[in-house]
Amino acid sequence: MNYEIEFHPVGDATKAGDAISVRYGHNGQYEVVVVDGGTSDSGQALVDHIQRYYGPSTVIAHVVSTHPDTDHASGLREILKTFRVENLWLHGIWHHASELRPYFADKRFSDQGLADKIRKEYPIIEELLDLARKQETPVYEPFQGARVGPFTVLSPTRYAYLRLVPQFRKTPEPDIEALKQENFWLGESRQAGLLGKLLEKAISWIDERWDVELLREGAVTAAENETSTVLYGQFGQEAVLLTGDAGVNALRWACDWAKGSGIDLSTLNLVQVPHHGSRSNVTPTILDRLLGPKLPAYASPKRMAVVSSPKDDEKHPRKMVMTAFRRRGAPVHKTQGIYIRHHSGVMPRRDNESPSVPFDWFDQVENYD
Repeated sequence: MNYEIEFHPVGDATKAGDAISVRYGHNGQYEVVVVDGGTSDSGQALVDHIQRYYGPSTVIAHVVSTHPDTDHASGLREILKTFRVENLWLHGIWHHASELRPYFADKRFSDQGLADKIRKEYPIIEELLDLARKQETPVYEPFQGARVGPFTVLSPTRYAYLRLVPQFRKTPEPDIEALKQENFWLGESRQAGLLGKLLEKAISWIDERWDVELLREGAVTAAENETSTVLYGQFGQEAVLLTGDAGVNALRWACDWAKGSGIDLSTLNLVQVPHHGSRSNVTPTILDRLLGPKLPAYASPKRMAVVSSPKDDEKHPRKMVMTAFRRRGAPVHKTQGIYIRHHSGVMPRRDNESPSVPFDWFDQVENYD
C-alpha cells in the first residue's frame, strides 16, 4: 500500500502541539486521515497544506482528536470548517455523566448538572461537535479495539476513560476513595502537569553512555494524557504507532492489548515519541515493550521515530529521551519549525520537501538529581 504520514510543525518556544495528516491508497485513489490539528494557526496551515498537495476538494475520511488539550484539538476546527469530514473521532467527556457521577466527590450533582459543569470547561470540544453536527458528520469515540480506517485504537479502554475523567484538571473534585476502591487512583494527577514541569528542570548535565540507562522509572503525567488515543496503523507490510501525549499507563494498556491481539510492535517502521519528548511519559520498561530491548552499541537503526516539538524550544525533546529511543534502534527526527514526511511506495513528491536528519547521539544529557 502506498502511504505517507506528515508531521506538521506546531508552536514555538514552549508552546507545543500535534498536527498529523495521513494519506494512503492505490493507483492514485487515496483516503485521508487527520490526527490532531495543533493550535488554530497550525490548523489553518494544515488546511492550506491539504488543499495544495491533496487537492482543494479533498474529503477527509477520518478526523481524530486524541485528547482534549487545546494544543491538539484547536486546529481541528479549521479542518471541519473547510472540508467534508466523513467521520469524527473524539471522546465525549460530558456525555458519560451518569456513569461518571459515582467518581466525583460532590454527590449532589444530577446527571445534567454534571454534564453542564464539565461541558463549560471544554468549549473547543463542544465546537468540534457542533461543526460535525452542522455537516451531519457521525461522531464516534476512539476506545480500544475501534477501527479508524487503517488504524486500530490500542488505548484507552472505555473502563479506564471513565475513571480518568474525574481526575482531569478541569473537572470537579474526584471521589478519591471510590477510585482507590477500584485501584484506579493515579495519585495527585491534577498536579502532574506542574510536577512534570518541575521534574523537567535540569540543573546540570551528565555524561551519557550507551550501556547505562539514565532514563528512570516512575514517570508521572496528567490524567488527560493517559486518555490520549494511541493508534496502530497497518499499511501493507509496514506499521506505524501514533502516541499523542500518552503516558506510561496508556502505553502499557496499548502494549497489553497489542500482545493479546497478536500485534507485534517490534516490527514498527515508524513510532511517534509521546508528548513532545517529555521524560514524564516514558520509562525504560515501557520503551522495551514498545521498541524491544537495547541494541549493541551504535547498532544500525531499525525504525524511524518522530517527535512533534516546537520551534526554538531548547528543552524539548529531552536529550535523555532521544538517547533512550536511539538505544532501541529508533533515531529521533524533530519537527521544530519544519514538517517531516514518512512515506512508502509511490507517492507524489513535495516541492517544499527537504530531507529530515535525525540526531545520532548526545554525549551529555540532562541531570535531574
